[in-house]
Order: sequence, then structure tokens, then C-alpha cells
Amino acid sequence: MAHNHHSDRHAGHHHHDHTDVDWAEMGPELEAQAELFTPLYEHTMAWLAKRQTEPGLIVDAGSGPGVIACLLADEFPGARVVAIDASEPLLARAGARAERLGVADRFGTLAGELPDVLDDLDYPADLLWVGRTLHHLGDQRAALAAFAARLAVGGTLALQEGGLSARYLPRDVGFGRPGLQARLDALEEEWFAAMRADLPGTVVETEDWPALLAAAGLRPSGTRTFLLDLPAPTTDRARAYVAATLTRTRDGIGDHLEADDRATLDRLLDPDDTASVHHRPDLFLLAAQTVYTAVRTK
Repeated sequence: MAHNHHSDRHAGHHHHDHTDVDWAEMGPELEAQAELFTPLYEHTMAWLAKRQTEPGLIVDAGSGPGVIACLLADEFPGARVVAIDASEPLLARAGARAERLGVADRFGTLAGELPDVLDDLDYPADLLWVGRTLHHLGDQRAALAAFAARLAVGGTLALQEGGLSARYLPRDVGFGRPGLQARLDALEEEWFAAMRADLPGTVVETEDWPALLAAAGLRPSGTRTFLLDLPAPTTDRARAYVAATLTRTRDGIGDHLEADDRATLDRLLDPDDTASVHHRPDLFLLAAQTVYTAVRTK
């Protein structure tokens, strides 16, 4: 579902919040970011294919512009894929992407808020992908129960949560205090906790995802973390991603930074500065994202 998350810990996907965001305008950037993470997702899809063979219906719950939904369609050529999102403009991008990639004949979209919109599916899902969407729903336990209820017996829920914050800069960038990214992480954690606290009907949960999947009546069947490793000197697309991520970070939590860290961040984002992320040769992108699977057995 559509969400302008300024933290790279949730990169490669986006979700829903209740702010006024122009998703038609954001669509191209969100699609490009998800495309950047394609190598990671391709490994994820291959892993899922060993756990859920020949699914009839695959649902991407919180699909955004459809990059992952189309990868699912590619990995499972016998399946019908339904992309679900609250944003009509992003679903339009997903449909256009499916057309472009030649999978439109077995690709559909469904607009609405999770988890209630799942009731509009014609039949239960054999594979339900929930990629960095659950943490934007206030009552995660209830949402997982709703997801589980829309699975076919023998079907798999694949939940992408957690992992590690992405890294793209050396500890010492040559100016300012070393360890900038670690301090940004700490502020992002505070932002994330406040975001969770402000969600409608929010419930505090220990983030033991296998235990929560089991509490939803499912049998946990696997956990694996997937890497995206784009070493220095990295690609222009990765540079654009890092610049966009740090810009959102500055806009979102910049007021909470110490003055010297804010000055460092401003310099890192200055396209005219040779030491910025736009030019520096030591820029890289290393990200780790974790997926948990669970099966409906009855």
C-alpha cells in the first residue's frame, strides 16, 4: 500500500499512510527504486518457488507500482497474479507494467485498504506476498489473521519484515563526525516507533514474526534473509536511490539532527560538491531484507 517512507530500512517497496501524497507523481521514483532491488527479489522469488509449487492465485498485498507483482508473475508462469493497493495511480502503473512485460493476460489489480479489501478476492490465494506492508497496519496480529483467512488450505503467506538498515557510505566520509549513518538509524527508529504509535487501532506487539504467524493459525515454514550488494563504484541508479533516500531523511528528521550532522548531510546531498553522493567513488549499496513463510494447514 502506498507510503512515502523516508527510511531506507523499508526500501524497494512502499506502503500506505494517511498523509496527502501525490502517488501519480511519486510513481516513477517508487518504480525505479523497486527495480533497483530486483536482484534481491529474484532470489526471493526463486526461494518461494521451492516452498509453494504451482500456485493458482498469487496476491501481492500492498503492491505499489507492481514491480514485485510482475516478478511473481514471471517466476510462476502458471499463476494468476492480483496486485492490491490503496492507490489507484500506482495500480495503473502496475497494470501498464504487466502489459509491457507480456503478463497482462493473467494479471489483475484490486484497489482498497488492507486487510478488508481481501474479502473482494474471487477465491482464496495460494501465495500471499505481504512485503513491508504489515507494519503500517495498527493491529498486526488481527491483520495476519485476516491474511491467513484468505489463504487456501496448503497456501503460503510470505511476510517481508525486518532485515538490516541499508548501508551506502563508509563510516568516515572524510568530513563531519564519523558514524553518521548509525546516528541516522537511531533517529529513524524513533520515527518508526512514533509512526506505529499514531496508527489507528495500533497494538504493541513483540516483533516475533514466526510466533505471530503461528498465532494466526499458520505453520511457520521458513525464514531467510536476502542481500542486495552493489559495491563501489556503484551504478547511477543506485546513486539516485541513495540521494532520494537521504533527501527524504533530511526532510523527515533533519530538524532532529545535531548541527554538524545536518551540515554533513547537506554536503553529501549537494550535487556541486565532489564529495557528495552524486560523485564520490566510494558510494555503495548493501541491504538485507528478511522474509518469513508460513502455511495454512487446515
